[in-house]
Amino acid sequence: MIRVLLVDDQEMIRTGLRTIVDAHPDLEVAGETGDAFAALKLLGDLQVDVVLMDIRMPGIDGVEATRRIRLAYSPEQLRILVLTTFDQDENVLAAVRAGADGFFSKGASPAELTRGILRVAEGGRAMSATAVDALFDHVADDRGAPADPKAAALFSALTPRELEIVQAIVGGLDNAQIAADLFVSPFTVKTHANRAMMKVGARDRAQLVSMAVLAGIRP
Repeated sequence: MIRVLLVDDQEMIRTGLRTIVDAHPDLEVAGETGDAFAALKLLGDLQVDVVLMDIRMPGIDGVEATRRIRLAYSPEQLRILVLTTFDQDENVLAAVRAGADGFFSKGASPAELTRGILRVAEGGRAMSATAVDALFDHVADDRGAPADPKAAALFSALTPRELEIVQAIVGGLDNAQIAADLFVSPFTVKTHANRAMMKVGARDRAQLVSMAVLAGIRP
């Protein structure tokens, strides 16, 4: 059973999240709080596998809370899925860099959210489509941020063509657009993208994008 801690300052949102989590046979709510400081304390008292963290709260926000959790708990010990009310939140990249394992809009469907929780609990990353869009939108604003050396090492195994296609994906292009730019077929693009995902251990394009950004890869 995967135990989830709910952290959101709005009681109505927590009620909705609790209903979604408890409805899944493999998930259960370990605890809940509307305060990030209280969440940090609860983690010392409860057995928690995944934290569902609101990104905008009074006191310290979800980004800072994520950063503090990561100082105390490794990704192997605890996973963090950050939530936002805003489809295009400027803090997407900040949350990922702080150590979040996933990023979802609160408008995500129950099925999408539970899939995300299960995915991060299994050691992967998960991002909703709107979060990927936000990540694309804010890549240009984060050019000065240092690359994560572990993530960069993973991408060093890519061929020049694979890296070129990853850069295009980070830039928000789909397979057809990349194929047109590189004068190859969409199937060829898909093949290179799949090989890149396999080499770096990304489960899907959303995870590939978040890992690439952490590695300092820009379009």
